[in-house]
Order: sequence, then C-alpha cells, then structure tokens
Amino acid sequence: MITFSDVSKRYKGGQEALKQINCHLDVGDMYFLTGHSGAGKSTFLRLVALIERADRGQIVINGQNLGRISNHNIPYFRRQIGMVFQNHHLLSDRTVFDNVALPLVIAGFRHQEIRRRVHAALDKVKLLHKEKARPHTLSSGQQQRVAIARAVVNKPPILLADEPTGNLDPALSLEIMQVFMEFKALGTTVLIVSHDIQLLRQFPCSHLILREGELVDDTF
Repeated sequence: MITFSDVSKRYKGGQEALKQINCHLDVGDMYFLTGHSGAGKSTFLRLVALIERADRGQIVINGQNLGRISNHNIPYFRRQIGMVFQNHHLLSDRTVFDNVALPLVIAGFRHQEIRRRVHAALDKVKLLHKEKARPHTLSSGQQQRVAIARAVVNKPPILLADEPTGNLDPALSLEIMQVFMEFKALGTTVLIVSHDIQLLRQFPCSHLILREGELVDDTF
C-alpha cells in the first residue's frame, strides 16, 4: 500500500527532516507514527499526501511512484487520501451536511449520490441526527467526528490523521481513536500521528517511531 525506500527530505536552511526512511504499510492496517516535536512526523504525512515531494528516494502508494506524478495530476491522486487534522477546519457558516459534502461537490458528484454518501459517512461516526446543525453547536469531539466523516466521504483507501486528539480530553480522545479503529476494520489503511503514548498503548496497532528524522525503533 505505502512503501518508503531510502526517502530523505531536506528543507531550505539545511534542516534534514527525514533521513533515508525505509518502511512498508500494509493494506487495511492501522499505524501510529510518533516521536518528539520536530522528529519529522508531519513531514512524513505531507510526503504521503504529495503536499511536499521527497528530495531523495522513492515513495510508492497503490502501485504509483509519487515521483512520477505531475503537479497537474496531484489533485486526482489525493482523491485516494482522506486527511484529518488537530484543528478540524470546519466551515462555521455551513451545516454539518454541507461540511461533509464539500469534497464531493468539488469532485462534481450528483446531488443524489452526495446525499447518499454524506448520510452514510455521518451514520458511521454516529452524527446523522446532527446533519442540519452548525459546527459551533457541537462539542469538540463531535466536531472532530464531522471532520472524520468529511475525510472518508469519498471512500478513500487511505486515511491520514495529524494529531487528531491533540485538543481533546482523554475520554474524547479514546472515543475518536475508536472511530478510526472502525474504519480500519472496514479495510481502510489508517496512519495516525500522535505524541500521546499512553493513548496509543491502548490499541494493538503497528507503530513507527521517528527521532531526528530517522526511524529508530518499533517499541514505545
């Protein structure tokens, strides 16, 4: 599904964010990516999503060599990927339904198909009854679940999450992680960046640890 082969990324000024990363993420598995601040976690996600490109090495996702994807075709490639962030970036002037529907509207889906997919996504995160609500009326945990629904409404095979529980209390964090586990059970490949080791230890998933841009271990 996702393979890094000797991948390195250096930023202007000489900072080497990732150094010769080699790893393979299997289809339908859930992975945790952790490490200290500045270890390269977010850079790893940005390379997977083609927000940035590697300087050296090769990244292959679903048989596609990312180095061979033109800038013009990046939006089409990203339809394979759903992304969830620490700050959910919901549109406050739109309903929950409209927020979740946005990727489908942009992709040109028909109204009937949009309605079907949005209802299915909201049902999976147990928020179908909130489809007409505005984001500000929801709890933090509910808002993050709306963001997850938006990320998966296009049925991507890969779901990336960058510190999705960073603004939540322990109980809500556990709730959100269980939602991710449900999508993993449906066959989605899930990669979650988190520094919350105590939370991650509660889930029997594979994990990657970065230190100073290098993969260093497979245990917490």
